[in-house]
Amino acid sequence: MEYQAKELFAKHNVPVTTGIVATTPEEARQAAEKLGVVVVKAQVKAGGRGKAGGVKLAKTPDEAYEHAQQILGMQIKDLTVHRVLIAPGATIEEEYYFSFLLDRSNRRYLCIASVEGGVEIEEVAKTNPDAVKQIPIDPRTGVDEDMARRIATETGFPAELHDQAVQTIQALWNTFIDEDATLVEVNPLARLAGDKLEALDGKMTLDDNAAFRHDDHGEYEDAQSADPLEAKAKAKNLNYVKLDGQVGIIGNGAGLVMSTLDVVAYAGEAHAGVKPANFLDIGGGASAQVMADGLDVILGDGQVKSVFVNVFGGITSCDAVANGIKGALEMLGDNATKPIVVRLDGNNVEEGRRILTELGHPLVTLEQTMDGAADKAAELANS
Repeated sequence: MEYQAKELFAKHNVPVTTGIVATTPEEARQAAEKLGVVVVKAQVKAGGRGKAGGVKLAKTPDEAYEHAQQILGMQIKDLTVHRVLIAPGATIEEEYYFSFLLDRSNRRYLCIASVEGGVEIEEVAKTNPDAVKQIPIDPRTGVDEDMARRIATETGFPAELHDQAVQTIQALWNTFIDEDATLVEVNPLARLAGDKLEALDGKMTLDDNAAFRHDDHGEYEDAQSADPLEAKAKAKNLNYVKLDGQVGIIGNGAGLVMSTLDVVAYAGEAHAGVKPANFLDIGGGASAQVMADGLDVILGDGQVKSVFVNVFGGITSCDAVANGIKGALEMLGDNATKPIVVRLDGNNVEEGRRILTELGHPLVTLEQTMDGAADKAAELANS
């Protein structure tokens, strides 16, 4: 969220005013009494807060109280506002846009910047693309002072702000690299009265893959807004993403699971348009406990009407997967109430199929092919 990004900016010497976070209208009033004229800003992980009515100027503590009362609890892009940032008012003379991000397709970093920034930066990119500079960053050399000067010059920062821009660009780069971020964005990076450059807003995306290097990053998770099923899956160390469909998906390997989503979506067109309900990759280990955890999460989704377990045996053989499914059903007992379609292929597939056939569980249907299993799962979800 913005207030968290600003805290990280301050840690790395980016020019920023952090403000005061409030969770009640009374706290907003008290913050305004300390700061004077303020801006009350909804704190959610979404853009378009201003257009949604989540950013309001308050000239008095009473106005701050009223605005906070209106903003707290409101929905912005399906996210509930639980806190507001009370930011000191500022006299803005110009607004700029600045960001560093991970350019996956080109295997490098990218700086995107414009001296025509502000809330309409997307419109600027459409109507005047030359005003939005895209400057590739070599990950081997990064952004030193010379590179920062090149970026400031190419972007077109005014001469009187040039040195400040260079320092700010280096500080933002340090934030980006030191915090293992995939995005650092400032919109607006503002020119204030007195030719002072300051980050008036902030957005960061932190790389979960680097969490082991940052014990403090866990505090930036928004547990209140997290999907409860995703939170449950995370607690069980499952790679799960909730989707809006009716067929629960379990597979081993991200590529196979992505293919399964496509196949189920295609098969669902013949069955009243049913769709995949989730992405769940159990990886290489398909033990009874892992399978039970996966089924427990998926069966807890009220939208799920059937489950498709799609496994290709490699290092983990199909008989181990079959025993995992058998053990999972024993663990779940009466909590397993929805039909489960299983497709096994690969290492030791015949033994895996034999185990499930002998099990004869009334909820389990064994299919030979991926397409056939997807069609069956979609059919059962529709019926």
